[in-house]
Order: sequence, then C-alpha cells, then structure tokens
Amino acid sequence: MLLQRSLISYIVEHSNVRSEEELRKLLDDLNTWHPNIKLDYKIGNSLPFLDVQLTNNNGILSTSVYHKPSAEPYVTSFISDHPRHVFSNIIKTSSERATRYSSTFEAFNYKRQIFYFNRSLFIYPSTFIENEFHKYFSEYISKSPFLPLIDNEQKYFLLRKQILGQPTPRRTQAALSAALADIDNDPLDDDEKQQPNPDPKRSEENISNINEEFFTHFTYEKRFKTCKRDMHQVYHDTFKDTPAMYTKLIVGNRIRRQTHNELIRKRPNKKLLQNTTIIKNKFEKQTMNQQQTTIIPEPPSTKYK
Repeated sequence: MLLQRSLISYIVEHSNVRSEEELRKLLDDLNTWHPNIKLDYKIGNSLPFLDVQLTNNNGILSTSVYHKPSAEPYVTSFISDHPRHVFSNIIKTSSERATRYSSTFEAFNYKRQIFYFNRSLFIYPSTFIENEFHKYFSEYISKSPFLPLIDNEQKYFLLRKQILGQPTPRRTQAALSAALADIDNDPLDDDEKQQPNPDPKRSEENISNINEEFFTHFTYEKRFKTCKRDMHQVYHDTFKDTPAMYTKLIVGNRIRRQTHNELIRKRPNKKLLQNTTIIKNKFEKQTMNQQQTTIIPEPPSTKYK
C-alpha cells in the first residue's frame, strides 16, 4: 500500500507536458520498482476511461460512450415475461447515459443509431422506442408529437445542459444520507432541551393504522396482468367499512427467474457441503462388541474311560 501511494504521488508531482518518449521511459522505470505492481498505460489521441471515450481532436477534447469489446450488447428481450416498466427504463437509462457522455451532437446521433440497431435485434418495436424517446426528451425541449425532437446541435446542447444540471440517483441518495447524518449529529437547541417529554400513554392512544402500509408481492407473468387490480378490488370488497381500509395496500411484482437459473445449479446445496457425523445404531454397536470379545476354550476333561 505504501509503495502504491509513493507511485501515485510520484506521478502527480512529475505530471507535466512531456514528449511521448519521456513518458514511456518514465512509466517503464516505474514498472521496475516492484515485481508485483505493473502499470498498464496507453498513449494516443483517443483513450477509454471507465465508460467514457476521451478523444483529442486537434486540441479539442470530446467525450462519447465507451463499450468494452468483451461486453455483449445484450438487453432484456421485448417478448420476455417482464413488467412493461422494465423495457421503458432500459430505453430511458440508455438515452440519459448517451446524453451525459456524448459532448457532441455527432457522437449522440451515432450512439442513437447503434441503440436502434441493438434494440431491433431483441424485437423492440420501432413505435415503442419512438414513444419512449418522445416521453423522455419532451420533458426538456419540445412538446410536439412529431419526431425527431433533436434535429440540430443547438437543441442538443440545450438538452444536455439541462440534464447535466440535474443530480444522478446516486448523488441524490448521497445527499439524502448526508442530510440525515447532519440532522442526527446536530446539537439540540435550548428550547428543545427544556421541552418536557410527551406522555407515552397519550402517544400510544393517538397511533392508528391511518398511515400504515401493507406490502404484498407476486411473481409477474403476462397472464397475471390484471392481478394487481384484482387484488385491490378483493381487498376493497373484503374490508369495506372496517378499520382495515385505512391501511394502504401496495401490490408489487417480482421478476420471474430465467429458465437457465431454474434448470442449472452452479453450486451444490448447503446440506451437501456440510460435514455430517455418522451415528451408528445400537444394533451395529452390539455386533461390533460381540466380534471384539475373546472366546476362552474349556480345559480338557480328566476323566478316564
């Protein structure tokens, strides 16, 4: 760990504009410091970094979406037995990712063409893709029902500026966690310290099931498409005019496991992996004891015939 930190600090301290030969010599020298730590480097006008492709075009830095060559462009097939919002989320996530990572309108169009081609391989209808694109982009630019919504570079830059200004789900979750941590760690004011504790009996009396929620799930299948609505109807008909109606029923669905997960078990069951002690029966113990006992022969008789 100390050697890795020293390598990083050395690179940061000596990071400046150098020729390609000097950089190669420096990196080759660093690779001789430790036999188990090797630096893999690549020098060129276009380099991948995580999910982003960085390109230096005559001094102008541009970014685009990068896909690893080993990664297959596989998505959930449209004819698979999944809830409909799964397919919508796939298109929405891919669109937002392409918009955030593509710094030019040309790179965005290229990514969109690949997106159409890949989704057509998995039987996504073109009308469904167009409608989902329209839903996503109409929130930022145009309210027109006709596509394409983004037909020039100015509209694309306006769209990208608005999307980049919004926090990602990960940032939102991190900000919420930080805010909750600050609330828990903030010292109490003098007024809050002087307030008496509420009566626990009175608070228990005011608690009711008006804000309670009841969760139930079922495995999603296309034949059970109306199952959620039917469960709400049965719940309403059964508990009508009762206090249970104040409890909110929330029906969720689980995604059905794939066939290869059902038929193939990659790891044996836990019972087979545990060392079990063999307990012998009492009958087996008795037979073993009888075999171990020694038989003493009787002495020959001394009587004369």
